Amino acid sequence: MSAVPRVLAPRAVLFDLDGTLLDTAPDFYLALNALRAEAELPPLAHDLIRPHVSHGSPAMLRLAFDIDATHASYEARRARFLELYAEVLASATVPFPGVPALLDALESRALPWGIVTNKPGWLTTPLLARLALDARAACVISGDSTARAKPFPDPLLAAASTLGIAPADCLYVGDAERDVVAARAAGMPVLVARYGYLAAHEEPDAWQADGGIDAALDLLAWI
Repeated sequence: MSAVPRVLAPRAVLFDLDGTLLDTAPDFYLALNALRAEAELPPLAHDLIRPHVSHGSPAMLRLAFDIDATHASYEARRARFLELYAEVLASATVPFPGVPALLDALESRALPWGIVTNKPGWLTTPLLARLALDARAACVISGDSTARAKPFPDPLLAAASTLGIAPADCLYVGDAERDVVAARAAGMPVLVARYGYLAAHEEPDAWQADGGIDAALDLLAWI
C-alpha cells in the first residue's frame, strides 16, 4: 500500500459507513450486551466488540454466542439483535474525529460525497437522519439497495450511476477488505481507513488498495 499520498483527482468521494464515516461501535456494544443479558450471559468488553462491527451481525453473533447462520437459533438472535440495535440507534454514535471538517471541505470544493454501506436501509436511513447527514449525502446505497452487497461491486456501481459519474472517477474509502475487493471489481480507486475497526490480525497493506489514511482529514492529501 502506498505510504505517500498521490493525487487521485476524483469527481466524487464515496464512504463506507460503520468504521469509516461513523463510530457506531458504542451502540452495537449496547445492543449486543443487551442480547447477551437476555441470555443471562455477562457483558463483553467494548474493545472486544469493536473490531467486529464492520463485519456486521454475523461476526458479532459469532463473537457473542459462537454461532453462525447454520445454527438453529441464529435467525431469531439476529432479528432480536437488530431490534435492540434499532432501539439505541444513534444514542452514542458520532462521526469519527475530522469527519465533519472533511465533509465541509469536500462540499466547499463542490465534490459530491455519498455513502455505500452493507447496513440495511431501514437502519441506515434513520441513522443518517438523526445525525443530519441524509440531506447532505449525494447518494446513499444501503446493503439491500442492490441484489448483491459488498464484496460484490454492485453497490459501488449503483452509487456511481446515481451520481452520473464513471466508477473510475469516484474514490471509495472503507475500513474492511471487502471494501477494497468491491472497489477493485468496480474499477474504482480505493483507500483504507486505518483508523476504523481493523482487528489486530488484519493486514490492510496486503489488500492492494491505492493507499490508506490514519485520520479522516488525511483524505484531503489524496484529492
